[in-house]
Amino acid sequence: MGKAISKREQKKRLYRSAILDAAVTLFAQKGVHETSIADIMASANLGLGTFYNYFGSKEEILMELLKNIVEDIEARLSLLRQEKRETAVVLEDLLLYTAELLSKNRFVMPLFLRAAEHAAAPSMPPEQAAAKPDRPSAPAFKEIFNTITDEGQKSGEFRSDIPSGVITELFHSLFQAAAFSTLGLRFEENIRLKVRIIIDGMKAK
Repeated sequence: MGKAISKREQKKRLYRSAILDAAVTLFAQKGVHETSIADIMASANLGLGTFYNYFGSKEEILMELLKNIVEDIEARLSLLRQEKRETAVVLEDLLLYTAELLSKNRFVMPLFLRAAEHAAAPSMPPEQAAAKPDRPSAPAFKEIFNTITDEGQKSGEFRSDIPSGVITELFHSLFQAAAFSTLGLRFEENIRLKVRIIIDGMKAK
């Protein structure tokens, strides 16, 4: 049997969840910049000082929400693998699922796009990391898609003349292109059309 959760721990989880739920609602309604920490705590029916027991800034809330999206994507990937789908089908499904999640949570889009920059940047030296202990780390979106692309290349389903990392960067850039597109297409539809072209070009002939 699992260890029983204390009332104190239950209260902490309840407060953290209330803060996140309030932030999601307000970010969607007003935007991140227009929403203050005071707004969030008022909506959560909690005192302003309580916020700093759980988060250091609004960006930390956004990073938490982004990590939740990563967990959803990983759960989807696990399900698809259990169904023994072809790698191309898994990859397309996961990219479209990511588009769906980002469409519902557009306020995390800037942080999602920045995650690619963090992933591509050299690791921060230990002395710099120690000087910035509160700097949130970027969720590993690119690693998820890079792993799937690698698997497809090793199995012979995908062409192997292009490094998987280059392909993965291209996938990430799709979301940026769709987010700033002026074509008049829905975000998810824009992604779907672009993904189809790229995956068709990836398949081994």
